[in-house]
Amino acid sequence: MPVKLSVSQTAPARARVDLLAVGLHAGRKPGPGSDLLTKGSAALLEASGFTGEVGQTAVVAVEGVAARAVVVVGLGDKGKLDADGMRRVGAAIARQAKRAKTVATTVLDIVPRGLDAGDAAQAFAEGVVLGGYQFLKFKSDPKRSTLASVVVLGGSAKVAAGLAAGATVAGAVCAARDLVNEPAGTQSPAQFAAEAQRVARRSGLKCTVFSGPQLERLRLAGTIAVGQGSSRSPRFVKLEYAPRGARHTLGFVGKGVVFDSGGLSLKPSNGMEQMKTDMSGAAAVVSAMSVLAALDVRTRVVGYIPLVENMPSGTAYRLGDVIRYRNDKTVEVMNTDAEGRLILADALALAAADGVDAMIDLATLTGACMVALGNQIAGLMGNHEGWVGQVRACADRVGEKVWPLPLPKEYRRLLDSEIADMKNIGGPHGGALTAGLFLQEFAGDVPWAHLDIAGPSRAEADNGFVARGGTGVGVRTLIELASGFRKPGRA
Repeated sequence: MPVKLSVSQTAPARARVDLLAVGLHAGRKPGPGSDLLTKGSAALLEASGFTGEVGQTAVVAVEGVAARAVVVVGLGDKGKLDADGMRRVGAAIARQAKRAKTVATTVLDIVPRGLDAGDAAQAFAEGVVLGGYQFLKFKSDPKRSTLASVVVLGGSAKVAAGLAAGATVAGAVCAARDLVNEPAGTQSPAQFAAEAQRVARRSGLKCTVFSGPQLERLRLAGTIAVGQGSSRSPRFVKLEYAPRGARHTLGFVGKGVVFDSGGLSLKPSNGMEQMKTDMSGAAAVVSAMSVLAALDVRTRVVGYIPLVENMPSGTAYRLGDVIRYRNDKTVEVMNTDAEGRLILADALALAAADGVDAMIDLATLTGACMVALGNQIAGLMGNHEGWVGQVRACADRVGEKVWPLPLPKEYRRLLDSEIADMKNIGGPHGGALTAGLFLQEFAGDVPWAHLDIAGPSRAEADNGFVARGGTGVGVRTLIELASGFRKPGRA
């Protein structure tokens, strides 16, 4: 059950809840609601090593309050808490309250720098929902969180609206996490496409699923080639969100490799362990689009999602094969484990032909990007400086870390093929950049940005509002991008 977030004018001492969350700044300096703490609780905090860093928590007993217990949450240095910090505060409260049912808090009595009360409430709500996320579908004895309600004390109508928006956005992230965490054995291309149809029905989206001869008619040659090695045939999903009066169209492209064995260029076993997550880009697109209507986004958005399973078999595509795309570019396959770019090429070419005003793709594309940027930062590339800047600004606003990488023209020759227009891999170095250069060939003159999310798509441990497993990265950036879309000039 989702956590209910609401506001109340009840005085903190009179809130009849399981847990009352109050704040202290770094150095245990006073924060919102901390006037309820006694000398005894202050001594206990000091003895326990509580310093007030952002997201740190400690439970104390306080006499004279209606709550069963009080949790103190660190807010960091006074005046320096930002939106990301508020998300961490919300997540810390949710994790601390997994065995409680009701929580009330005063932490939104302060507004982080650069935000208004609504923005602060949205960030807090995102933290609560994301911090409380659990994927327990396959646990025989799940320890489910019992948290059902979080009440912001003293909150205004603007705070209530921010809480609602934050819960909606975070719900979309959680939906993406569920898709990414689902085992590949129960998520074939057909099953993912069916889930996209269910999401579309609930969310007021138009959903079209292409398969078999339809893929051939659309000349989606990369999707056909990569998917032909699996007994579970490929699909291509097209989602459309079309609000009345929309003036511009934004294209979302998501890589949907439901499992990647590497094909005939077979990965080692330890390289396959987490390859169910190779559809994280597709999950982000479906989930982000699912809440556009609820958030009253005014931009038309079309999602393009190629879905394949990359497997080795007697029908698998081979090294040396040449793929001819719908834009008539030809690609020589030199590594079947560089399959993501082959299916994204279909989607980008189709989006360009459809005449979108700008587009962005999300893909767990290269290990090279992880080597360059680690596992918490996505690589950002594109063919249009203004559009790339708009994407980066949106990612920064929602707290998803991206870093711009170049697309050097002189590296394009590394993709030259003896017999085709290009190969699907470059040399041994700069793999993230040559992958971006490959994709650029299919964007045409449409402003295009590419997010390589190979690193941040999965987390090995809980960290703040990020949960171990699939992270749902990119969802919040896509929502922000659609919400404030500004049409860029042509590339």
